[in-house]
Amino acid sequence: MGRTEPSSGFSRAVRWLGVDAQPWRSAWAGPAFLLASPLLVASLFVLPLPWLLTLTGVALVTFMSIYAAIRTRYQLRDQIDQAAMHREYARDMEERSRADPVTGLSNRVGFEHDVARMIEDLSLGTKLVVMWVDLHRFIETNNSLGHAVGDQVLQEAAERLRQNVPENAALSRFASDEFVVAVHVPSVEKAQQIANAMRDALAQPYRIKGHRIESGSMIGVAALPDDAISQKNLLQAADLALYHAKASGPNEVRFFHDSMTRTLARKKEIEAELRAAIQRDELSIFFQPIFDLRTGRIRCFEALVRWFHPEKGELYPDEFIPVAEETGLIITLGNWITRQAAKAATSWPEHVTLAVNLSPVQIKAPGAALGILAAVRDAGLAPSRLELELTENLFLEDDEHTSAFINILTEEGIHFSLDDFGTGYSSLAYINRHPFRTIKVDRSFVSGVNAGTCSEAIIRAVAEMGRTLDMEIVAEGLETIDQVHSVRAAGCTLGQGYYFSRAVPDFTAAMLLAQEQCRLDEVSSGTVHPIGPDPMQKRAG
Repeated sequence: MGRTEPSSGFSRAVRWLGVDAQPWRSAWAGPAFLLASPLLVASLFVLPLPWLLTLTGVALVTFMSIYAAIRTRYQLRDQIDQAAMHREYARDMEERSRADPVTGLSNRVGFEHDVARMIEDLSLGTKLVVMWVDLHRFIETNNSLGHAVGDQVLQEAAERLRQNVPENAALSRFASDEFVVAVHVPSVEKAQQIANAMRDALAQPYRIKGHRIESGSMIGVAALPDDAISQKNLLQAADLALYHAKASGPNEVRFFHDSMTRTLARKKEIEAELRAAIQRDELSIFFQPIFDLRTGRIRCFEALVRWFHPEKGELYPDEFIPVAEETGLIITLGNWITRQAAKAATSWPEHVTLAVNLSPVQIKAPGAALGILAAVRDAGLAPSRLELELTENLFLEDDEHTSAFINILTEEGIHFSLDDFGTGYSSLAYINRHPFRTIKVDRSFVSGVNAGTCSEAIIRAVAEMGRTLDMEIVAEGLETIDQVHSVRAAGCTLGQGYYFSRAVPDFTAAMLLAQEQCRLDEVSSGTVHPIGPDPMQKRAG
């Protein structure tokens, strides 16, 4: 049962007059009645009772009506104020939902809203250009120096972008290390100028908390209506252009082209087929021998992967290795190559070593050194018989991480060689800093179109350095006997190339070693004459 409120004299009087007193009950109802009391008292002595009662009722109703109007006004004002506060709160929440908390730029939601408006405002003869920016090596900086430094890098990058885009441009942070710019331009040339300005600004080093951070960027550009007719397709085209910019390396700007779509489709196809090829054992390891230029004996085999597709025939490494690197599949593939090659090498004589190329992507992967060690141990090959080939560009991108990788494996007895020497920056600091046992002079100095007197001088200088540092110097790309004589005279100790042998299957490599051993046995037994001072006769086709 509900609770019954106690009845007061005021309530009974108002109900006696036929008025519902409940709406008027409040702290102000009593004072209103008291204000009317003097008039009622005076009326008792002047007016007849019926008039007195009528006057009293009118007075009370009038006072209650005034009070109700005033109260209603304040209630409406409170409701209006609350509605305004809620609208302001909703507007603030909407703005926050469209903003990036680190840089203060708009996020993906806010950017898409801005682009939709810019498409509506696009005038005849004007292009809407989207530029997708990726910061180079930001993830490494964030992981190694901490999120606080990473956030400052993002804030500084955002400020540099603000300073190099038009005022009417929409600027957004899309992902952890990606920014997107949308701007109206009169021509593609203007878009190129803006993209170049952003690239140059982001290429400058960052100085944060005592750290000098080298970064750079890759930028993909697409325009509406040239490359797309909708917002969704425009962003997809810019993203695809960025994909190609990343493949080209840091500080690259790429504009979308129709061929990129076909190229991406081809790469997706290769990726899917390569994953299946590893499972179906369609890949094979071939071995190219490296000869001692003094004795003519095989000192090493370099392992090279080959893919024999059941329908498309042989696919060259230049076609599928870049796809494997871009997709991260190179990590699995690289460890598989090392393991398979090491298994083959266990049947070779102890003095014959194995050389395996490593991808920078594979080296940067977590646990890369452990993956190599596991592959060698599974194969049963002594670590001292394995030599890993690294390129100079690897040290430019991540010298600290690479140094740790080299140190771990060097302690286990694995050796390292510097491959394609002369094609990069050829800094002697790398040779001084890292324990390389071998330097491989790039084939362009031996058999390239520019090979000549200058190249010979460079080879002599490298060979002299190798002699001083007790390092082996390998001349790559040897195709003629004259080239063999030339590099040997220059001081190279090892040679590799088609003159000696192409890359061959493991059973052919074993046959070459067996033939060599038979020849040595014949020499030792006196059946044939000992090897002379010029043993470099052609070994295999």
